[in-house]
Amino acid sequence: MSDPRELVLSETRSAQKLQRPRMWRVLLHNDDYTTQEFVVWVLESVFHKSSSEAVTIMASVHRTGLGVAGVFTHDVAETKVGKTEQLAAQHEFPLLVTMEPEPETVAH
Repeated sequence: MSDPRELVLSETRSAQKLQRPRMWRVLLHNDDYTTQEFVVWVLESVFHKSSSEAVTIMASVHRTGLGVAGVFTHDVAETKVGKTEQLAAQHEFPLLVTMEPEPETVAH
C-alpha cells in the first residue's frame, strides 16, 4: 500500500496553477544627442527588430519622447537594458533605456 502522504502531495501539486511570469517593457527615451540611426541600429541588433519595425519605433521615440523596444521576462529585459546601455556608452550617446512592468491584465 502506498504512503497516504505521497497521494496528498501529488494532489496538491497538480491542483496548483502555473502563473505566467510578469512581463517587462523595455523603453527607449528621446534625447537631443543620440542619433536616430543609432537607435535604429540598437533596435535591429539588440532587440532583433526588422528595419521597418525599428524605424517605426525610433519615430515613436522621436515624436512622443518614448518608445517600447520590446516586452520580455525580467531577466531578458534586464539583459537587453544592460547591453543597450553598454553600446550607448561605447558610442558616447546618452541614450536612456529603462524597464517597467507590463500592466497586468484581468482574466475574464
